[in-house]
Amino acid sequence: MTNIDNLKSTGLKATLPRLKILEIFQTGKLRHMTAEDVFRVLLDEHSDIGLATVYRVLTQFEQAGILIRSNFESGKAVYELNEGQHHDHFICTACGKVEEFYDAEIEKRQQSIAKSKGWLVQDHTMALYGQCAECAKK
Repeated sequence: MTNIDNLKSTGLKATLPRLKILEIFQTGKLRHMTAEDVFRVLLDEHSDIGLATVYRVLTQFEQAGILIRSNFESGKAVYELNEGQHHDHFICTACGKVEEFYDAEIEKRQQSIAKSKGWLVQDHTMALYGQCAECAKK
């Protein structure tokens, strides 16, 4: 399925800004990006897509289920492609690096705790804050 087909399947027209921003998330080095990160990539590519358009497209992608938005301690919204797989995050408090992880035992334990308390979990996020390996060495 092409990017144009992906956008059309969510009800969005395949405009140049949407296609460029989707491509950045699919092929970029960073999996987790703020609107400013996306805008910086567009500037580096000499694109004339403005920051307001980036914010608008990111919101549209989130509403369409293409992107997932997280709000970590920085206070800035961070976006990533919605690939349908649950995962949790490590966030470096020194450099801001975000790293994904999944642990089946943690997931089972969360469900067990919820069940013991009478809760039915519909969704959850877990973010662990600390220093990444590179920052911890410094």
